[in-house]
Amino acid sequence: MATTVEYGLGEFTFPRGWFMIGTSADATTTPLAVRYFAQEMVLYRGHSGRVFLVEAYCPHMGTHLARNTTSYVVTDGKHVEGDNIRCPYHAWRFGPDGRCNEIPYSPAPIPKAACLKSWTVVERAGCLWVWYDIEGGDPDYELPAFEHAGAPHWVNWNVACLGELACHPQEIVDNICDKGHLEPVHGSVDLVLFDNVFDGHVVRQVLTAGHKTLAGSGAGPMTNDTWYTGPGILQSTMVGEYPSLMLITHTPVDDGLVKVWYGLAVKVAAAEPGVDDLAAARGYEEAGRVAFAQDFEIWAHKRPCLQPLAVPGDGPFGKVRIWYRQFFNSRARAGEFHARVNGVVTTRGTQRDPWGKVA
Repeated sequence: MATTVEYGLGEFTFPRGWFMIGTSADATTTPLAVRYFAQEMVLYRGHSGRVFLVEAYCPHMGTHLARNTTSYVVTDGKHVEGDNIRCPYHAWRFGPDGRCNEIPYSPAPIPKAACLKSWTVVERAGCLWVWYDIEGGDPDYELPAFEHAGAPHWVNWNVACLGELACHPQEIVDNICDKGHLEPVHGSVDLVLFDNVFDGHVVRQVLTAGHKTLAGSGAGPMTNDTWYTGPGILQSTMVGEYPSLMLITHTPVDDGLVKVWYGLAVKVAAAEPGVDDLAAARGYEEAGRVAFAQDFEIWAHKRPCLQPLAVPGDGPFGKVRIWYRQFFNSRARAGEFHARVNGVVTTRGTQRDPWGKVA
């Protein structure tokens, strides 16, 4: 798979932004080995209920903090103490801030270098989110609020991990403007309009179209509003008998390898969803997962597209790639990329915007 350098995205290997690192169920008092941004990490939930993410290797002798089941530190239930984690080799204890706060066998002062890199985890809407920035800065945009979560009438999404995909995320983000694949891959028909809206750290796709099966005979076109908040969080609303909100997230594991999650929340008539509502929502969620799998299969087997051979009707791939570059460069340059893309781009070949003269 091609690297970030080959795509010409900028100075950083991995983008700056909010990223999903798991579901709430993934974080327990049994430390879990995970890998993101080409780094081995450990995810765990402290006894306070808070979730923590720290680098995997103890600075003492390089022991992996999670990959152990036989040490007495583990079998005696001391692996996680309060919100601290102990190394299974020599029982050095590290606080949630990453600093070592106990070396049980030594009276000497704790070395200043006895610390782990740590990342702040936000638990929201059943998911775990981390701000990643190679420059070490605070977030420069907000994590979405996901206001529907737990709200009346809504059946919460059941976010599932779809696994790892040997694909650079550029190939995934390209889909936000890819009008041409909608009919052959997803079954959209009779496109009414297709717009992209670029606004700072957000890029949006507004699509109104019929569908070969979902719209049904004689049904009117459906409108989907789909948007990226930063480089890795996609949401999409669809208005119909059961309004829904889809979540698709992808997080870099290594350069050219991502981990992907999918979920769908559904709004029903009853303020307190009943058994039938839950069944209908799960059916919609599975149908959406199958639709997303159509894209997933394409990405898994395509070669890198370093330079699209674009034709009229494809959508503004060039602008999407300029927009995406803001996350691979210093935040001081973000305005430079915004100035080049902010605004609305309409892709022709729809009922509202038919073809004019094509050179």
